[in-house]
Amino acid sequence: MINQRSELTKAKRVVVKIGTRVVADPEGGLNHHFLDQFARQIAQLEQQIVVVTSGAVHLGRRALPLRRVDSVSRRQAAAAVGQPELMRHYIEALAEYELVGAQILLTTEDMSDRSRYLRIRNTVETLLEEGVVPVINENDSVSVEGVTFGENDRLAAVVAAGANADLLIFLSDQPGLFTADPRVDPEARFVPIVQPGEDVSAYAAEEGGGESRGGMIKKVEAAQMAVDCGIPVVIADGREDEVVVRILAGEEIGTLFLARGPMTSRKSWIATAMAPAGEVVVDTGARRALVDKDGSSLLAVGIVAVRGEFQAGDLVTVVTADGQEVARGLVNYSAQEVEQIKGAHSHRIPEILGHVGDEEVIHRDNMVLTGD
Repeated sequence: MINQRSELTKAKRVVVKIGTRVVADPEGGLNHHFLDQFARQIAQLEQQIVVVTSGAVHLGRRALPLRRVDSVSRRQAAAAVGQPELMRHYIEALAEYELVGAQILLTTEDMSDRSRYLRIRNTVETLLEEGVVPVINENDSVSVEGVTFGENDRLAAVVAAGANADLLIFLSDQPGLFTADPRVDPEARFVPIVQPGEDVSAYAAEEGGGESRGGMIKKVEAAQMAVDCGIPVVIADGREDEVVVRILAGEEIGTLFLARGPMTSRKSWIATAMAPAGEVVVDTGARRALVDKDGSSLLAVGIVAVRGEFQAGDLVTVVTADGQEVARGLVNYSAQEVEQIKGAHSHRIPEILGHVGDEEVIHRDNMVLTGD
């Protein structure tokens, strides 16, 4: 497990997420200087690089042109126009250094379905083995509002987990994480390292806007997802010269989020790729059992309430009465059934439901602890 800067040099596979404000030219097009420098860095690195990029909506909005992208259809139209242009620029920049790029467009449905998730992972694996640079973006032109990744920061965390990456780098227009927005607070302090489990969400101001839907708060949330899967994260200024090369050389640049212990592929998928369909609320005893006895399953006796509508096999979050998330996992019963058996001992489940079912509401093999 990487626990200091010097160990970043050991990373073999790296996911680099590039924000709109880094790849975009303020005057309307793409930042060709950045793309050239970025492609040159990939060419000189020995690591396998996976790119997650924003910028399609930015390009499409100006090509149409659209005054705003404040509706689903407008955003989809802009993405449909901008994505081919965005990919063309990446392909050309990589080709200058004799590199081949490959486009992969993803939706949440692709990643939440286990079989599709595995096929995508195998495709990325094959591309990397062949020396190709995968360039990934959300398929905004067909994604449905409410079931999108929301922004590419979360998508990058999902991709990093699925690709078994050793490091995730966010290239932003900021040097890293500060205790407040340094553009408005002169006393804001830079945060060089974030320890596992450290809550720094209060530091991150919501600064997305226009075509950029992320902002530092979304990067912090995505970083926490990645580190929970055992993947360290660096947030750095993408406009810095040779920034990726310098990070992978162990230079103290950007904010480093240290990772927890490694996680199995299946649990990484549960932790990152699926959107929860509902919640089960647990009592203090159940929370203690899950947290203090890592590896325990969730039993019906510890459940006090059910929220949302879900079916057996759906992902749900496990929360306390005050809303603190403890875990998430694949539930063995529907919301209606959990409502019926909550608070009951496992041996009473067949009597209550009228059929034999699992002893566990969520089995430990299908659950990931997400609380501190």
